[in-house]
Amino acid sequence: MWAVVAAAWLGIAAGAAGEETFEYRVDWRFWHAGDIELRYAEGEAAATLKTRGFVDALYHVDNRYRVEFGEGWCAQSARFDVREGSKRREIRIEYQSPPGRVRYVERDLVRERIVLRKSLPVPACVHDELTALARFRRMGLEPGAEVWLPVSNGKRAARVRVRALAREEVRTPAGVFHAVRYEAFLFNNVLYRRRGRLFFWLTDDGRRLPVQFQVRLRFYYGTITLRLVRYESR
Repeated sequence: MWAVVAAAWLGIAAGAAGEETFEYRVDWRFWHAGDIELRYAEGEAAATLKTRGFVDALYHVDNRYRVEFGEGWCAQSARFDVREGSKRREIRIEYQSPPGRVRYVERDLVRERIVLRKSLPVPACVHDELTALARFRRMGLEPGAEVWLPVSNGKRAARVRVRALAREEVRTPAGVFHAVRYEAFLFNNVLYRRRGRLFFWLTDDGRRLPVQFQVRLRFYYGTITLRLVRYESR
């Protein structure tokens, strides 16, 4: 589940003053499935995902992710602590280690062994999902335009296309927003093998706040929607 929604996370500009916090409600089918909190500060972003209610009783998830980045939103390192049902994993990703490569190590904490180790070639500046979309947030693409960004989650690396689609009104628990809808092509064997489509909405103003995300999967998985509940800047 985390791999599905992780692709929808957004970041902020590197080096921005202060701190931003976003809280989202995650809805799946008829249920409030979980909550996501994103906290951004200079040079790092942190995120947590926790399941709620019926979904939590069915399959408990408490995942935590943290990425450090430098100038130009270039990813430097990331750590992902996975708690999904009985699964306990620690994932560490080192970008440009050595220069021109990304190194991925996944450890099973229950069996106390490494289950996956990879090393891939990457550009001199590459993004994880958070920093790629952080950079995109400042681009201000108009409907009809698109851009390609170098992205790696440690297991795969790709040039990811993001396309601006249309201006729309979005209703969330945090209010009603005039926004632009975008599509990021992360699925269908690009960064993730799973078949699906990812849409996200940024406010149509200078703040370009990420107010909603939607991951549309095959019918037996359904649609996962994240809606902004609270935003704080300080």
